[in-house]
Amino acid sequence: MEPLWKLIFLMEPAPVTLILTAIAVTFGSALRALNYGKEMEKNRDLSEASITLDRSQALMIPVMSSCSLLMMFYLFSSVSQLLTAFTAIASISSLYFCFSPYISHVKSQFNLSDPFISRCCSKPLTRIQSLLLFLCITTVAAWLVSGHWVLNNMLGISLCVAFVSHNGFLVQMLCLPGLQLITKKLELPVKIVFPRNLLGGVVPGNTATDFMMLGLGDMAIPSMLLALVLCFDHRKENISLSPHKGYKYIWYATIGYAVGLVTALAAGILTHSPQPALLYLVPSTLGPVVVISWTRKELKELWEGSSPNLTEKTHSTEV
Repeated sequence: MEPLWKLIFLMEPAPVTLILTAIAVTFGSALRALNYGKEMEKNRDLSEASITLDRSQALMIPVMSSCSLLMMFYLFSSVSQLLTAFTAIASISSLYFCFSPYISHVKSQFNLSDPFISRCCSKPLTRIQSLLLFLCITTVAAWLVSGHWVLNNMLGISLCVAFVSHNGFLVQMLCLPGLQLITKKLELPVKIVFPRNLLGGVVPGNTATDFMMLGLGDMAIPSMLLALVLCFDHRKENISLSPHKGYKYIWYATIGYAVGLVTALAAGILTHSPQPALLYLVPSTLGPVVVISWTRKELKELWEGSSPNLTEKTHSTEV
């Protein structure tokens, strides 16, 4: 057990940057998921706006994930190149998904002409979209060649945002904690890393052990809860006839995530060993939401959920 004064190391640039980045990615992923749901419902693409799983399908997720981990453990050398190729393709798709809304916003703001030039996978592809796709491929290629931690973080963040928005099974495979341990040799973007000597920190070094790391699962899984409560807040505010009083659930969940993350890093410093962050993040993030919703008598409504239209308000007239 290390002395408590060593917690001052949490004030170094690397831990502070890691904490702020994780909070921003978690909140941003939830916000992107809400906006993506609005976009799909606006386009009447309800199959993409929501994904409903029955019990058997939900049960198959951990079963298939466990089988995949076992296969990668015993056949690691055989599947390493395949896993790298799959990660590259997923990263290109995730980068495109993250930046496409900003490209669309710029086009609408400046009234840019964007003619169609081809059809890709039965979907029309415009000139600007082709340029964005080329930039995404170039970024992934640069990461494959250099393996720089900045590019690694960029790809990892995009994978996290895409996972939360789509709730995709393929991206979920990259976010499993067990897979992160297996793929350390490949240095896949399944984590965000920051050098401990970031901005002239006190701990110099160039090896992998001199990087602070946070797995994508430690951001993606809490982001799913934040996306849930953000949608619930949106529905209560814009659709329900009885919006809840006080602060929104998203702020309790976000503050809880920050507290849990700081606690996990502090425990790692005091015990001088890496900690399973979700062990601290789950109760600190889920706890406040459950307690507050129970005191507001909204726990059942939050638990059962509903699927109203996110883009339309419910109107009523009194007779």
